[in-house]
Amino acid sequence: MTTDSAAARPSGRRTLVVTNDFPPRAGGIETFVHELLRRQHPESVAVLAPAVAARSDGATAAEAVDYDGTAGFPVARMRSGVWPLPRLADAAASLAREFGCEQAWLPSSAPHGLLVPMLHRRGLPVVVATTHGAEAGMAAYPGGRAILRAAGQAQVLTYLGAWTRSQVARALAGQREEFRWARLAPGVDLKAWRRTPQVQERVAAIRQELGINDRPVVACVSRLVRRKGQDRLIAAMPAVLRRHPDAVLLIVGAGPLAARLRAQAQPLGSSVVFTGRVPYEDLPAYTAVADVACLPARSRLGGLDVEGLGIVLLEAAAMGLPTIAADTGGVPDALVPGETGVLLPALTDEHSQVSALAEAMSTLLSDAGLRARMGEQGRQWVERTWSWDVPARTLAGLLARGADG
Repeated sequence: MTTDSAAARPSGRRTLVVTNDFPPRAGGIETFVHELLRRQHPESVAVLAPAVAARSDGATAAEAVDYDGTAGFPVARMRSGVWPLPRLADAAASLAREFGCEQAWLPSSAPHGLLVPMLHRRGLPVVVATTHGAEAGMAAYPGGRAILRAAGQAQVLTYLGAWTRSQVARALAGQREEFRWARLAPGVDLKAWRRTPQVQERVAAIRQELGINDRPVVACVSRLVRRKGQDRLIAAMPAVLRRHPDAVLLIVGAGPLAARLRAQAQPLGSSVVFTGRVPYEDLPAYTAVADVACLPARSRLGGLDVEGLGIVLLEAAAMGLPTIAADTGGVPDALVPGETGVLLPALTDEHSQVSALAEAMSTLLSDAGLRARMGEQGRQWVERTWSWDVPARTLAGLLARGADG
């Protein structure tokens, strides 16, 4: 499972990774963990993850067995789930002794930041605790601040970008900072996310399978949860269809909102197509089916549920697609407004947000030259800025230095 960019062989030091977000389950943090770990030397890590039962995203126990068998590093799975309770800390400490782990990485501090002091008491210094959009949202609430303050006892606290760091820092105000900050953002697999002849062949087959040959396509590739905003896209489609009667909205992914979204889209007939869960290796082709990619995410629950970045926008840009996104959380970091895509203003009125989304979709579908220009600029920008090799080297360096302070 290692790649050409894997870290150098470690000198007897292994890191225990404790995570709820692990393949074959699909999602942004799952991809984050997968891509970073496969670029580390297999003898440098061991993973403690939850057992997999049938889920709304379609992951199965059999897929977990297959994944673990080819990972190249040890993977232990807990049937009771990986939640920040004393029994998890006990299991982590036991696994650390078994594999000679001197340190730990918590890929998500929500809620695993609570493990930091527990692991310290069990003799395992936590080197890296990572924050994403969820942690940024938690900073405004007492319970969330308690989790982040526990995470702040780690040696290193990582953040996605300036916005997420500023939000997490609010929760730590007044607390003595014994950790050091480090930016650890996701990346894009530039070899997988490019328009090869094989991908183009698969694109043609997918269009044929879905019955959308020769039709303009707007796609959203994400889990079907309210934060991602697929309902906004469906609501915008009648206005788009008035200008582009043959347009198709392609919704790629699975999740708990699937039935509700299908019901919302039913009056639009074949103008909205759902794929269901798509294997990770097939996502580049499903993304490349589109002419425009969208992520109209929203901030929910008073900022508790917020998008930290929007990796799907970067992946779409890598495929040469213009992107449309709503200005929420850390999403603005995932495009260059006016150059690689369109950033919609953060409008509190839902009707106005849907109208702005419909206008942006229609404008891009009407202008092939603009789409091509934004797509080319997007690919170049991702190549310069968002390769997975950059954060993989950052993580390897943090883990190599962490135990030495």
